[in-house]
Amino acid sequence: MRKYALINSIFKHIFTYLLLILFMLPFYLMIINSFKTNQEFITNPFSLPSSISFHNYIRSFEAMDFVNAFTNSLIITVISVFLILLTSAMAAYFLVRFKWVASKVIFGIFIASMIVPFQAVMIPLVSIYGRMELLNNRWTLIFMYAGFGQAFAVFIFHGFVKNIPVEMEEAATIDGCGRLRTFFKIVLPMLKPVISTVMILQVLWIWNDFLLPSLILLSPAQRTLPLSLFTFFTAFSVDFSPLMAGIVLTILPILAVFLLLQKQIVDGVMQGAIK
Repeated sequence: MRKYALINSIFKHIFTYLLLILFMLPFYLMIINSFKTNQEFITNPFSLPSSISFHNYIRSFEAMDFVNAFTNSLIITVISVFLILLTSAMAAYFLVRFKWVASKVIFGIFIASMIVPFQAVMIPLVSIYGRMELLNNRWTLIFMYAGFGQAFAVFIFHGFVKNIPVEMEEAATIDGCGRLRTFFKIVLPMLKPVISTVMILQVLWIWNDFLLPSLILLSPAQRTLPLSLFTFFTAFSVDFSPLMAGIVLTILPILAVFLLLQKQIVDGVMQGAIK
């Protein structure tokens, strides 16, 4: 039995390391190619760069207008995620605690809306907002993100709110708390694990999204980081090496946030999985 357990453990470790190599390979290729010239990239994308130069990073920083694009991405992501977390938590609380027929119908509509792909509504959406002259506006994009992110967030919060004992809210009511104060003082602090989980997923989606910003934000001054990467695509060619450097610059902020908050993020995901 010990021999079998040892062999099993060895195979598990080998399989884990193979998966690690498989997942890290794209990042490795992206980093080494960000230091190459286009000719070196085309000749052999798997080879190491002949020399370490930050020319591609400097060029990407300037071509992408990185500071402006980063600011746009940060504003859109922070405000959108805040609105999604606040409104979806309140909506889930209302749908759970008010056991009306309408509550079940509304929750069913939220779930059903998750089935509809964005590609099915993007043309009518852009057409309607275009006629209303609301395109090329960051607040329009934030409003859309807040709407499209509701269904999944309400679904996740709904399950957690059901596990919160009603007696705690009743005790708060006896102490003089109204419904709104009970939500913010009692219910919302107990949703911290699921808030972390939903926040991570929404930040990754909004920060990396290309399709929706490409339809709404038309002027270069409004571009987010993923849109700015399109600078390196021309009608007949692609500047691969500066593009790789631009991708590295784009993922660095998210990577830095993860490294700084990895304990809270992992705890939130683990507690969300246990729930």
